[in-house]
Amino acid sequence: MAEIPAARQQGPSTLAVHGGEPAVRDDRSLTPPVVLSSTYPFADTAELVETMEGRLVRPPEYGRYGNPTVAAAEAKLAALEGAEAAVLMASGMAAITTTLFAMLRQSAHVVFTEDVYRKTRVFARETLVRFGVEVDVVAPDLGAIAAALRPTTRIIFTETPTNPYLRIVDLTAVAELARSRRIKTIVDATFATPVNLRPLDLGIDLVIHSTTKYLGGHNDILGGAVIGKRGPIDAIREQLGTLGAIPDPLGAFLLARGIKTLALRVGRQNDSALQLATMLEAHRAVARVWYPMLASHPDHAVARRDLRGGGAVISFELHGGLAAGTALVDGVEIPKLAPSLGGVESLIEQPALMSYYEMSPDERAAIGVREGLVRLSVGIEDLEDLRVDLTAALDRL
Repeated sequence: MAEIPAARQQGPSTLAVHGGEPAVRDDRSLTPPVVLSSTYPFADTAELVETMEGRLVRPPEYGRYGNPTVAAAEAKLAALEGAEAAVLMASGMAAITTTLFAMLRQSAHVVFTEDVYRKTRVFARETLVRFGVEVDVVAPDLGAIAAALRPTTRIIFTETPTNPYLRIVDLTAVAELARSRRIKTIVDATFATPVNLRPLDLGIDLVIHSTTKYLGGHNDILGGAVIGKRGPIDAIREQLGTLGAIPDPLGAFLLARGIKTLALRVGRQNDSALQLATMLEAHRAVARVWYPMLASHPDHAVARRDLRGGGAVISFELHGGLAAGTALVDGVEIPKLAPSLGGVESLIEQPALMSYYEMSPDERAAIGVREGLVRLSVGIEDLEDLRVDLTAALDRL
């Protein structure tokens, strides 16, 4: 059956709609069907033997090893990143933990950058070390990463943009450094999306997404994906079959459907967030704004070079500290007070309360979490409505 042309020849919206899909499905459905089955019977023993010997391609015999609806979503994810293969899992954290378990052995060393997702750092420091893996967590810049490398370093794991300050790592430089030392690179690019950044094009080995966020786009699924060359992805898929953090077919269907509008949604979020970030930077109540497409951001030059847009997330600090942040969060009408990001609804939160509530102000300050910090994920609502809502709440501070 004819395939859609190669990923690199198409734009992001065309890829989002058609990437990884056959020209016509065998069942002639325009959308992939939701296949709800835990097992896939063989016609007879001869078919079983042919499958085991690799002479027949068919769905895996058991649902933990694969599902046709999941496979369709994986093909679309690979196309979006210009990759050979992808493996979908039950959550973003499942993608991270399963990948690291598949790639690491006792006494191996991993370098993480300090702004990676908090639970990634928790997994590194509390779980990987129990299995004899050595871990360093360093600043998200090339000098700090290079200084941390050892002869036993096997992986550099970073994130771009980072959370919550949206730091932009120079992935080209990191990839070159890693290749010179025969080290694998993994990037959590959830905040970037394949629309704004394709890390594999910059030399990175594996890219991870929490598909819960922009890719699903509607705050109604959980999922995670690892994308890259077929060899490593096959090894990670084998580990997934053992650990069992598999996605469900309906979630995979909703993911593939959500991806169809990814480029449209992200384009609108890029535009709206930049305008709102500019407005926030000029407001008297705001002490500082972090958004990579603003000239004031410390990584603006790298962002302008590597990113197609800054994404939906804006982080900003209020002069009035924690109390001012609470007043703002409770004072807006459109954004919902909730974690997560990248969906069609605008979401707002205070990291000091949402993610680091158990810490004292001094402990939060020690890890760089400011008391007046607010994180806004801009949805696809009308820009003027968001601007009026935010301005009114800020003016009352």
